[in-house]
Amino acid sequence: MAKRDFYEVLGVSRSGDETEIKKAYRKLARQYHPDVNPDDNTAAEKFKEITEAYEVLSDTDKRAQYDRFGHAAFEQGAGGGGGGFSGFGGVEDIFDAFFGGGGGRRQRTGPERGVDLQYELEIDFTDAANGKEVELEIPRTESCDTCHGSGAKPGTSPETCPQCRGSGQVSFAQNTMFGRINSVRTCDRCQGGGKIVASPCAVCGGKGVVRKRRKVTVRIPAGVDTGTRLRLTGEGEAGNRGGSPGDLFVVLRVRSHPTFKRNGSELLLNLHVSFPKATLGGKTEVKIINDEVVEVAIPAGTQSGAVQRIKGKGIAKLGTTARGDLVLTIIVDTPKKLSARERDLLKQLAQAMGEAVDEDKNFLGKVRDALR
Repeated sequence: MAKRDFYEVLGVSRSGDETEIKKAYRKLARQYHPDVNPDDNTAAEKFKEITEAYEVLSDTDKRAQYDRFGHAAFEQGAGGGGGGFSGFGGVEDIFDAFFGGGGGRRQRTGPERGVDLQYELEIDFTDAANGKEVELEIPRTESCDTCHGSGAKPGTSPETCPQCRGSGQVSFAQNTMFGRINSVRTCDRCQGGGKIVASPCAVCGGKGVVRKRRKVTVRIPAGVDTGTRLRLTGEGEAGNRGGSPGDLFVVLRVRSHPTFKRNGSELLLNLHVSFPKATLGGKTEVKIINDEVVEVAIPAGTQSGAVQRIKGKGIAKLGTTARGDLVLTIIVDTPKKLSARERDLLKQLAQAMGEAVDEDKNFLGKVRDALR
């Protein structure tokens, strides 16, 4: 069953702020918590669903990924919650999520890796088969060249936060229905970074990153197909607090070809030959997608629909030097127009074969019927 939209799960708008998301989660968590509904499996599943939604939407980076890519951002190890209670570190974290704080243990205070980006690229059939280099212009955040990512005005440096003394977290105590709970939360003065910028950089405004459009060269290997995903390490968004940049994923979509088709690494082609050549045999040439010319032998008596396979003349197998096969389906063409001499010769052939020629219906029509 497809996952529901996380905003729908929590009942908040896509523009809802952190306070609105936290408030919605706390209300639903109290309602569906397993301790409140010990014998209700439906409530337990509901609690897992709202917990997963909160884990993503309460985290700035995860929420940005979700807004950009939806649930696909967290598939196949891309990040995000997988249901259950994986986002909580222990009892303190559960109480913190219920009664305030901000999920102290789940907040990151050190270097944080940048967000991955995804770009959909449409390419020609021949480029997918032969490989190519393309240049893309990608909008992304990059470390500010003026302050070198510190966020501070040149000549100054970020200062240790006096409220949390550089830890990024502050301790607090709260009276709850379960008694007095000691917990921690993210420092609201430095936002968990442990540092504050007293004199912000004029270029990035103290963020340490700026938005730019960067040209990136992508090498497309031979043999790619629609859905192939290429990874360019370090070409994503800039990291936070000195973290490494994310990656850029280029997802390919291949245009169709007017003549060729493919089946994996097999290159498929309908090869048209004349009636005389199919009958008597002969040779013909085929120019394939890498401009190589392949000579094809047509055996005498070849029937329309016959299939020939030529080894190693197909499409490259991705990641190897091997190639698939060229698969030819023979189509015998019946001539649409005949000269008087050609018509006479065909009549003679028909008579030699014992074929009665109907003058009211020309012999060409009978040949077409026979070929069908």
